Amino acid sequence: MEQGFNSDSNAPSAPIDKSRVYDVKPLRSLVPVFPNTPGMSSISTPNPTPFVCVPPSGPFPAGVQPFYPFMVSNGSQPTMTRNHSANTGFNSGIPDPVPLNSFRTPTPQANGGSSRAKRAYKTSGSASVVIEDDGYSDAQDQSDQYASGFGTHVTDADDASNSGKKRRGRPKRRVVGNGAEIDVESVANNILTLFKLKEFDEIRKANGDKDTTATVLLVYDLIRRTLTQLEEASDNTPGGARRPDLKSSNLLMTKGVRTNNLKRTGHVPGVDVGDIFFFRMELCLVGLHAPSMAGIDYMSVKVTVSEDPVAVSIVSSGGYDDDDGDDTNVLIYSGQGGVQRRDGQMFDQKLERGNLALEKSLHRGNDVRVIRGIKDTSNAPGKIYVYDGVYKIHESWAEKNKSGLNVFKYKLIRQPGQPEAYSLWKSIQQWRDGTAGRPGLIIPDLTSGAETQPVALVNDTDGEKGPAHFTYVASLKYSQPFSASKPFSGCRCLGGCQPGDSSCPCNQRNDGLLPYSSAGVLLTTKPVIHECGQSCQSPPNCRNRISQAGVKFRLEVFKTKNRGWGLRSWDPIRAGSFICEYAGDIVKVTASDFENANDDNYIFDAGRYYEPLERVYDSNSSKKAPFPLVISAKSNGNVSRFMNHSCSPNVFWQPVLRESNSGVCLHIAFFAIHHIPPMQELVYNYGIPTEADRGKKKCLCGSVKCRGHFY
Repeated sequence: MEQGFNSDSNAPSAPIDKSRVYDVKPLRSLVPVFPNTPGMSSISTPNPTPFVCVPPSGPFPAGVQPFYPFMVSNGSQPTMTRNHSANTGFNSGIPDPVPLNSFRTPTPQANGGSSRAKRAYKTSGSASVVIEDDGYSDAQDQSDQYASGFGTHVTDADDASNSGKKRRGRPKRRVVGNGAEIDVESVANNILTLFKLKEFDEIRKANGDKDTTATVLLVYDLIRRTLTQLEEASDNTPGGARRPDLKSSNLLMTKGVRTNNLKRTGHVPGVDVGDIFFFRMELCLVGLHAPSMAGIDYMSVKVTVSEDPVAVSIVSSGGYDDDDGDDTNVLIYSGQGGVQRRDGQMFDQKLERGNLALEKSLHRGNDVRVIRGIKDTSNAPGKIYVYDGVYKIHESWAEKNKSGLNVFKYKLIRQPGQPEAYSLWKSIQQWRDGTAGRPGLIIPDLTSGAETQPVALVNDTDGEKGPAHFTYVASLKYSQPFSASKPFSGCRCLGGCQPGDSSCPCNQRNDGLLPYSSAGVLLTTKPVIHECGQSCQSPPNCRNRISQAGVKFRLEVFKTKNRGWGLRSWDPIRAGSFICEYAGDIVKVTASDFENANDDNYIFDAGRYYEPLERVYDSNSSKKAPFPLVISAKSNGNVSRFMNHSCSPNVFWQPVLRESNSGVCLHIAFFAIHHIPPMQELVYNYGIPTEADRGKKKCLCGSVKCRGHFY
């Protein structure tokens, strides 16, 4: 506005200098003021004029004067806050007020920012936390540096906008969907009890290790997947903002189940260079990057009598004009700010908060952790966050961005001697594109087209040209299925099995819950999963046929240094993702010929005892298949025959039943225990046979938990 109004003098003030920034105290409360006839007061007059509803701009009935709709109380004498419109007799025409409920989190425009969809989540305090979907949570312009709701309740956007009430204190306990209620607190407590995390000690909260960070991440993923499955079954409404990822992280934060909460520069205990994360909140839970949304994390450092901010980590995921060029060891990072504000004005970046912390780190020379956000091609528009190690800031400058705003630029250089991370992703992309050859490549596709994805055979270790001859088969073939206890007619889900469909016989056999998410991630671990079979009318792409679709990741068979041939993936693998099934020939093995069976190094015995993986299974139940099944992949097999044993596996197997009118077929499907970065060997636990004194071999898995032998 061009002129201000002084309520004491009733005269216009001097013109306002818009170039100056004023220190304005926030409003404490809004007090309604009702109109009265001239000379009367609703406080001093025994019988005041009754309240009359009129528009702010009139027309006004007889005896009612134009009025100020609000007065501001800062703990002192209330003062007027708004000028009248032009017909009130004042000199300047002021537009009508904008309703308070119209001030919502804006969607940043392309000029200076990126078109990222944001949602506002109410916290227990007066402020709200803005958290973006994982595909867009790299914003460096976040004004609230840290999500203050970590220790409070974070609801869905729908809950925040429709409840009409501020929720304070304890987290929301239930999620309601189509009449069904889910006890979120009970789900979390059951899993925390299973992992003995009800009392998470202060030492593990402050400083983690590999086992602690892995446990926290896996508990988070189990809670998230369980909530996803339950919410999908209770609410089929499309487009609902359920956000189990945020609910799960909020529950863990509220209960103090997080690690590395002490800020530090340099590497974080328990997190390795190259580790990947599919959810932004996972970074917060392990202390790699604390802000739930802001791209710069910093802390204060004591300098003589004052304190300076120094940067500890940044997230770079392409939302700004960041540039890594051809050199993967160099990152040009844009500062925070310089975007369109809520009032539509544009402003230059300022040397404050995260920008100031980066500038201070330039002069101090401290290490800064860099997390790269990469597009998740299998789950657009999501992102995968890769920990690329520590960098140092070597240079800073200011320049104009595409919108003409002054922005800060920081040149970061990766410290030498660290394992490959982002550079490995770049190399793999070049192998895919054909712009660079895969070193040590022997055969581009050893499956000869049997799989939808080629499987390369690689040896960059020695001169061996490949494993012994075998015939590649994509699946386990049954000559005669097991006899079914009762006939199964199959489902009639022409559009595919749907969560919450109580009439679907496949859902009924899975305790009323679909075992897979829409992204093909296993949502539950149980003794047996029932998939659609030959007699079902569901299409091949049905969610309940995940293990029947074959290999979906770009795998390669490679020569290890000391364990023969192994298996790994060019693609990142998300926890719960299906990798492959164990293909081969069904054989019958008895105790008398067990020694001969051990001559076959490609035997899978479903009757073995598998030590319960407390990170996946209930420790009170043993992991066994319901049928005696022994598979040999010596003559006929697929990529699964190359998976080596490990005492600390990243892959587990799950029995899958496919029923038909003629009987039951049992298959062995392999899934990822946790997120697996590209080029990390895929390994599982071979288990212990009934006669454990036979077939023992020296284990070379190299795990810190290696028991020294396997069978």
